[in-house]
Amino acid sequence: MSFFQKHFIIFFSFFFIAILLSCKTLKQPKSVPEAFDYTDEDLVKNEIKRINQMMESEPVRALWRALLLSHEDVTKRCSEHLEDQIGAALEEKDYFTAIKYYNALNLAGYKSGKYSESEILELYSKDIPALTKSASSKNPKTISDCMEASVTIWVDRGVKVQNGAGYADIIIGSGFFIDERGYLITNHHVIDSMVNPKYEGYSRLYIKLLDDPDTKIPAKVIGYDETLDLALLKAEITPKFVMKLGSSRELQIGDKVSAIGTPLGLEGTLTSGIISSTDRKLLSLGNVIQIDAAVNSGNSGGPLIDSSLNVQAVVFAGMLRFQGLNFAIPIEYLKQELPLLFSKGQIIHPWIGAYGKTKRNGRDKCGLEIQYVMPGGSAFISGLRSGDVILSVGGQPVSCLEDFQLFMLSQEPESLLKCVCQDSDGNRTEKFLYLESRPKAPVSEIYEHDFFSGSFIPFFGMKLVPSSTMNKNSFTIEEVLAGTTADELNFSKNDQLTVKDVYFDSENSYLYVSVYTKRRKKGFLDITMMLATPLDSPYYF
Repeated sequence: MSFFQKHFIIFFSFFFIAILLSCKTLKQPKSVPEAFDYTDEDLVKNEIKRINQMMESEPVRALWRALLLSHEDVTKRCSEHLEDQIGAALEEKDYFTAIKYYNALNLAGYKSGKYSESEILELYSKDIPALTKSASSKNPKTISDCMEASVTIWVDRGVKVQNGAGYADIIIGSGFFIDERGYLITNHHVIDSMVNPKYEGYSRLYIKLLDDPDTKIPAKVIGYDETLDLALLKAEITPKFVMKLGSSRELQIGDKVSAIGTPLGLEGTLTSGIISSTDRKLLSLGNVIQIDAAVNSGNSGGPLIDSSLNVQAVVFAGMLRFQGLNFAIPIEYLKQELPLLFSKGQIIHPWIGAYGKTKRNGRDKCGLEIQYVMPGGSAFISGLRSGDVILSVGGQPVSCLEDFQLFMLSQEPESLLKCVCQDSDGNRTEKFLYLESRPKAPVSEIYEHDFFSGSFIPFFGMKLVPSSTMNKNSFTIEEVLAGTTADELNFSKNDQLTVKDVYFDSENSYLYVSVYTKRRKKGFLDITMMLATPLDSPYYF
């Protein structure tokens, strides 16, 4: 089912009454965490014990908790231990972890006497494909050169049997070289069977060059990101040409672009069109580019180039049943996470356990407004609250949600950052943020950690307060956020709502909630309706 078909069905399913679903018990936590009381001596002693216990296995988290505690001795002990861990990481040539630990020490104000930041950075960055080398003589000068820098990705999955007959099971995609050592880019979904632990069949990865389509050259997966649908591969070959990565931030609607790939197995196909939009939210971690250049099965992973022959995006999806609706991943996202793809293999994205949207003053973007903080999550422990506006993170200005997401693509879990935020009274403060692993389904995580009264804010855009001591699932709506599901369905302040059933549809990645309600804007008619929300979206961070 296509993206648009799915959302068409979901939208109208809101109004279905008495839908039969497999009911899930209305499970609510017995309690939710409260803000830490740093004046309680017993709590402080227990926190110090907790920090000591986590120091060995989670040294950055331990340092973060020590900084929040503002305990000098504990902070110093955590810092000295983390400094030792830098040495261990350098011995293992894990330079990414070493620089991550070094940055955490810097934020804590601890000056290492053993290690030099410049030396670690040099080791960390010296081999990263495409980012550490200057302009190459192998950069394309013509469209024909660009075609030579592109390849066909060939995943041989053996034989599949249908109706008693055997057929070759071949996945065909596209890719392009970004480094003279044979590193190239494609989509994750093209090579999924090479890295998916659930796939138990035969799978071999090859590439084919345009000027030699009969030869299959073995390749291997270096790193991959399932969420952003990107993969870094390497073939033991010296390419004739290497694509130059552009800057997709400069793209404007109407700019001319061309897609290169192997649609339907037709090697070396070029299609052209324009940028239709630069801010389609089809992924859970940022916007993608919409193009009208023809894209078909087999184009996935190919380069989208501009008139200067720079790669501006990676083609990843086309709506085959809807002419001219095709999409590509901005090259800025690839550039941000290339160090992780090269160093870490599988990318696991971070989050802080919050939900929000860009704060606007008219047409001006004023930062990232936090509209919800998950109890017990990193943002909650750091002291961030609903109504705060993030203005910068890691020293980079944040004018909108997309700025925050772009920066986070270069980070990984167990990192320490500092952000500047402004509270509802206009006061600016600095907060230490610890990055945790982003769950595949943030909605499920929030459901496990918060009451309906809080979780309905990110789920449907309504803040609830209990309305009955007899029925803990009955609520009064205290606030409705503009532009949310609740707003679109004509909920308003003081409407009554009772949660009846909850159902997780893992196959389609949606949460359904059956509610009984009386809405003022609908004449207070009694109605049972179904609310739905995707298990992940770009607004969770």
